[in-house]
Amino acid sequence: MKIFNTETHQIEEFIPWNKEHIKMYTCGPTVYSYAHIGNLRTYIMEDILEKTLRLLGYNVTRVMNITDVGHLSSDADTGEDKMVKSAKKEHKSVLDIAKFYTDAFFRDTEKLNIKRPDIVSPATENIAEYIKIISKLLEDGYAYAAGGNIYFDTSKVSNYYRLTNHVKEELISGVRDTVEEDFNKKNKTDFVLWFTKSKFDAQDLKWESPFGLGYPGWHIECSGISLKYLGEYLDIHCGGVDNIFPHHTNEIAQSESYIGHPWCKYWVHGEHLNDASGKMSKSKGKTLTVSYLEELGYNPLSYRFFVLQSHYRKQLTFSFEALTGAENAYKKLKSKILNLKNSSTNEEIDSQILDTYKTKFKECLSDDLNTANAITLIYDVLKENTTPATKVATIEYFDQVLSLSLTKEEKNVVDEAYIKEMVAKRNKAKLNKDYALADKIRESLLEEGIILKDTRDGTTYEVK
Repeated sequence: MKIFNTETHQIEEFIPWNKEHIKMYTCGPTVYSYAHIGNLRTYIMEDILEKTLRLLGYNVTRVMNITDVGHLSSDADTGEDKMVKSAKKEHKSVLDIAKFYTDAFFRDTEKLNIKRPDIVSPATENIAEYIKIISKLLEDGYAYAAGGNIYFDTSKVSNYYRLTNHVKEELISGVRDTVEEDFNKKNKTDFVLWFTKSKFDAQDLKWESPFGLGYPGWHIECSGISLKYLGEYLDIHCGGVDNIFPHHTNEIAQSESYIGHPWCKYWVHGEHLNDASGKMSKSKGKTLTVSYLEELGYNPLSYRFFVLQSHYRKQLTFSFEALTGAENAYKKLKSKILNLKNSSTNEEIDSQILDTYKTKFKECLSDDLNTANAITLIYDVLKENTTPATKVATIEYFDQVLSLSLTKEEKNVVDEAYIKEMVAKRNKAKLNKDYALADKIRESLLEEGIILKDTRDGTTYEVK
């Protein structure tokens, strides 16, 4: 398998620390609000990667954190804690907010057929781990106390910028927001490991520590959870490209300073989902969530299909027109496959053709997760001169990774509004005596499993 490694800035052959057991860590959500579909694009990528590794025969343990404390509105450790801000807004406790949005997150991922990680660990359940790491960093001279907080000293780390091409002089204080610089820092890129004198009196969650009453910084949480559950040698760390700097950069700095040797071999990042105005985010107007797409009549798996048609390292522009196109293509594809499945009773499977396509599918995914080519391969299977049973078995094999429920029976696979629109077009064609077009519409709907019936009271339909 070959994968693009952000650390080396090139596609590399995947050679894990231990081929018998792959250790994978993925940054989880900050549960102060609903995840938008831009966030979920990254989780789809991570899901494909994990399932690909399993398909290739690897034993995988995947760990994901839930950030329920310490993530401030600026990556420069300033601004308001996102959890506290949400709790104030909704007049609930921070823990209530965390539970509500954690549950919502997993409902969304379930709708998108994203596998739940083997271990999911909230940040608030690992305080002892952070204290242990911070204590050693202080003892070894990698951290210092200033202004009541504990900071990591980035000047003590060689090649701090290796995940990026950042030049020190070009960095500003605060990556995401315009904020005042923290003058407690010795260096512009130093970051908080533990807050003991937060300027936010309303911070609900605080713990006793050797450094004083306080709470952890955001970056230490992922290092602590990963080291606790996966040990000192990590194979793959994933996230969105906006995590590269400073979050993942800081994770490397503190983790390797703590353990004293190289930590993670492969850093895999998914690109942004954009809308017409740029990067999609929660701070822009109406938040596009899975639930909102459902309210508009879209199947969540149509969004997964839309995402998989593009490479994870390419920016993808979202529009409802594009999503509608993906949904129509997905429904038509699924309808064809279900028709094949229903007609493949007691047929033999051509093992030679099945094995050939298994190899081709693995080659697609082993080529830096080329899901677009994997989708194309489904259409090649449908054109193959073989039995329906062979085609269905092949596509079922593909769907172990693609997870599009392509062979799963569902009621109302095609939405009612779409059917009515097509019936209206057919009626208009008949009125204009364009019987060729009317027949074409009927046949097209039939391919999707929709049977039209002309009666005295008008045209009705049933879905097979």
